[in-house]
Amino acid sequence: MGVTKQLSNDLKTKIVHHHGLGEGYRKLSQRFKLSVSTVRNILRKWKTTGSVQVKARSGRPRKISDRQKRRMVRTVRVNPQTSTKDLQHHLAADGVTVHRSTIRRTLHKEMLYARVMQRKPFLRPQHKQSRLRYAQAHLDKPASFWNKVLWTDETKIELFGHNKGRYAWRKKNTAFQEKHLLPTVKYGGGSIMLWGCVASAGTGNLVKVEGRMDSTQYQQILETNVQESVTKLKLRRGWIFQQDNDPKHCSKSTKAFMQRNKYNVLEWPSQSPDLNMIENLWCELKRAVHARKPSNLNELEMFCKEEWSKIPSTTIQTLIGTYRKRSEVVISAKGGSTKY
Repeated sequence: MGVTKQLSNDLKTKIVHHHGLGEGYRKLSQRFKLSVSTVRNILRKWKTTGSVQVKARSGRPRKISDRQKRRMVRTVRVNPQTSTKDLQHHLAADGVTVHRSTIRRTLHKEMLYARVMQRKPFLRPQHKQSRLRYAQAHLDKPASFWNKVLWTDETKIELFGHNKGRYAWRKKNTAFQEKHLLPTVKYGGGSIMLWGCVASAGTGNLVKVEGRMDSTQYQQILETNVQESVTKLKLRRGWIFQQDNDPKHCSKSTKAFMQRNKYNVLEWPSQSPDLNMIENLWCELKRAVHARKPSNLNELEMFCKEEWSKIPSTTIQTLIGTYRKRSEVVISAKGGSTKY
């Protein structure tokens, strides 16, 4: 068809005229010194459209055919982690050479976009069943129930780790100006592990974990901080203790400690950080602390405690207010991961 486009309309009209007089493809090919396929294409167009003129096109012809596009869409739906480079290789095997941006645009038209994968705990079938049972059992719990819960958790916070992956607007050749640099030190500058608790009335104690926490240190933290926080947060008799299923939380000695101290422990499904209010508060805490740019671990700990105490009770109450919705989402996902 590339040769056909360069022929004049007069020549094409003559080919059509002589064909009407009974000349076949081969004879027309010899008469006008054209290939048989070019003659065939001209006559096919005339028979189909009644014209030999080439209509103006809206743009460059697509390199990726509809069939290849359908195959690309099917590939990424079956395996969402397929890269544009992989798809580029698949097309190259068909003799199609395109830039990866062309592949992205093609997939965008099918409403498929590359996005950062969300990190969520790996859920086995038994985890999903446990989460589903928990959500169903607690779906209709009244606000008065959740207001009695002391939520607890641990988190690690790095001195410079929060800076990872940040962007800066800058001009060309200014990458090494100080304002465009992120401070780094060997091994990330260190980190601290924190244990904290909250209830609907506000934040309870926040303490630094010394070294690697085992069952013994965990019990010491509980003994020193839980009752003090319960009193501070004005939790009444019948308050409920929440924790996840970390091995040190569920060891025999920890269970015995809780029985001696008459803890009313909330039964908790494994792999369920999305059901714990405090996880959302850790994100807020880290954002606030790193905005203050701590320069050492002592400052990091101090800023953490200061910012923790500033979290308003209304923020926690709002999170608790989402609990029914969280349970509904877990049920809809049949125990699977949620956006929370």
